[in-house]
Amino acid sequence: MVMSSFLKVCHPFKSFSRLLRRPRPLVKVKIPAMKYVLVTGGVISGIGKGVIASSIGKILKSNGYEVTAIKIDPYINIDAGTFSPYEHGEVFVLDDGGEVDLDLGNYERFMDIKLHRDNNITTGKIYQDVINRERRGDFLGKTVQVVPHITDAVQEWVERVALKPVSNGNQPEVCIIELGGTIGDIEGMPFVEAFRQFQFRVKKENFCCVHVSLVPQPKATGEHKTKPTQASVRELRGLGLSPDLIVCRSENPVDGNVKQKISNFCHVAPEQVICLHDVKSVYHVPIFMEEQGLVRFFLRLPDCSIEVRRRSREWRKLAKKIDRLVSEVKIALVGKYTVLEDSYASVIKSLQHATMMCNLKLNLQFIAAADLEPQTEQTNAIRYHEAWQNLCRADGVIVPGGFGTTGIEGKIAAIHWARKNKKPFLGIISYSNLIS
Repeated sequence: MVMSSFLKVCHPFKSFSRLLRRPRPLVKVKIPAMKYVLVTGGVISGIGKGVIASSIGKILKSNGYEVTAIKIDPYINIDAGTFSPYEHGEVFVLDDGGEVDLDLGNYERFMDIKLHRDNNITTGKIYQDVINRERRGDFLGKTVQVVPHITDAVQEWVERVALKPVSNGNQPEVCIIELGGTIGDIEGMPFVEAFRQFQFRVKKENFCCVHVSLVPQPKATGEHKTKPTQASVRELRGLGLSPDLIVCRSENPVDGNVKQKISNFCHVAPEQVICLHDVKSVYHVPIFMEEQGLVRFFLRLPDCSIEVRRRSREWRKLAKKIDRLVSEVKIALVGKYTVLEDSYASVIKSLQHATMMCNLKLNLQFIAAADLEPQTEQTNAIRYHEAWQNLCRADGVIVPGGFGTTGIEGKIAAIHWARKNKKPFLGIISYSNLIS
């Protein structure tokens, strides 16, 4: 009685009273399916799949999508922690302590996300998981085989990890998957077969295959050759995966005739061919791919409901800022593994970002620590004096850590020179060095 009188007086609550009298209907919320973008490579390894995968993720995130990434390495090692720096470059360490491939560092930097150790899949991890399950009796005495057990394990791993939040606790909407190596490698065959099945498991409208291939330009002829790309795409199709997008990597810009030829012989529309030549810095790649029509490609894809929401202007400002840097700072990196620059990838990226924030262009000189030692002067005086000249011209010195005793005397000599001449010096030592 009191409630009805109150509702008569308080006119705004009349609608509320009607809701109290009748049951509320159950509203079904449709949750969008996860979208998967598989990035494969052809012709040669080291063609830039990692940067391209990162760029695709960056473009999608710039349009408002929650993005995650998975890197698949076909080697049998469990992780990258035991690799020699000369073998596979530097190990990238995640926040959870996972020692993973360098490409995951690119993913985190480009997409502004925090990945987990399970975002790096290796053949060793997959086989270890399947063998442990077989030992527990999970397969109930069945014969354990590559198909279906290994391929199923890959698909289950991808589906599980793709749902893990990597940014602000939000569930990802798009998962970028980079398959390491090149199509046709024997160690990558189980993964290719797994994704052949996976495209039907998640439905084709939720799956997109991006194939990155080399378009060489022999100096003898001076023209770009498309045969390697044709052969690579043909092999990929023979294994059951059809590329929705072909990214052609080249040293110099490719003309429209080459693009049309790849479209004709690889059974894709011209707008599904993106030609990406070498650019000044990797930060130009997302911009270049966006200008080549990557967003329009996802819009026109009949089975992929990705729409443009907003564009990132900050990234363009970053790329332009890097191009406009004039003043230079010379830093000498005195290390043990200077033959392969990827051995110090994290140090290099940190220096690049630090100098950019100071509006300076980085001039990084790699100096082998052993070349600074007196023994080198006796065996190769030219290399010894060149190393010391590069060190003396430096505005600052950085000495990363290393394993073993080789080059120790050279590092100490560089540190002594920096202190004596009052040059800025930074020494880096890893936790593993401290406990060994």
